[in-house]
Amino acid sequence: MRYPGVNVTEAPLAAVDSTPLIVEQHNHVLVLTINRPDARNAIDLAVTEALGDAIEAVEADPSVRAVILTGTGDKSFCAGADLKAIARGENLLPSTGKRAQWGFAGYTSHHISKPTIAAVNGAALGGGTELVLASDLAVASTGAIFGLPEVKRGIIAGAGGVFRLPLQIPRKIAYELMFTGAPIDAERALELGLVNRVVAADEVLATAIALANSIAENAPLAVQASKRVAQQIVDGVVVSEERLWEISTEERACVRESDDAKEGPRAFAEKRSPVWTAR
Repeated sequence: MRYPGVNVTEAPLAAVDSTPLIVEQHNHVLVLTINRPDARNAIDLAVTEALGDAIEAVEADPSVRAVILTGTGDKSFCAGADLKAIARGENLLPSTGKRAQWGFAGYTSHHISKPTIAAVNGAALGGGTELVLASDLAVASTGAIFGLPEVKRGIIAGAGGVFRLPLQIPRKIAYELMFTGAPIDAERALELGLVNRVVAADEVLATAIALANSIAENAPLAVQASKRVAQQIVDGVVVSEERLWEISTEERACVRESDDAKEGPRAFAEKRSPVWTAR
């Protein structure tokens, strides 16, 4: 199976400077590694297109039975959207075609039958946490942190975070995290059921691969059908999320036009506390 824009290898993981996404196949497990360590693996258009295309190819590849998503290095799994790219006026999401329907990073609303595992090798804040929420399972390093700090910048977690977090951890705890923007560490994430395993930093990928291999040992069609039923996936769409995406998109657009949405990034850049006006 060809994965557009990337080379598939069975070699040990190694960063390739010019490649936004490293794709490796380990028997029936495909490892997708966001490769922007200098930007803390933040998501730009190149990553979005490469990751989205790889996920699309996975669904049609019978040799792949489970997928792992991780980031290069040990500091950051994903820092969310690339704010520098946004500041330059770049779009992070394609505006036309199938790619436009796949959501943040080409991943958060890109529903496939193959089980997905987030191997969280460092900080996963904002969009990073939303990638974890969009994954079926998660393995985290002891130094990983999670959170939705968007409210501190005058915006909302628009890639599924505001409705998926309350569905995946206790609702009142989710609201506290969403309303305060406070982060949690890996052990707390494990207690809340946000992740399946917490291991040493140098064991994250190996643990995720072992978990994926245990899935791959089972009958693939049965596993995939089980996921589709459990998540209500019909023709690549999660039926129960359709209206939630509409509401989230509408609210996100309204908030982004507010004065507060402009004040948040400005205050951050100027290293001062924001002055909110609720306008």
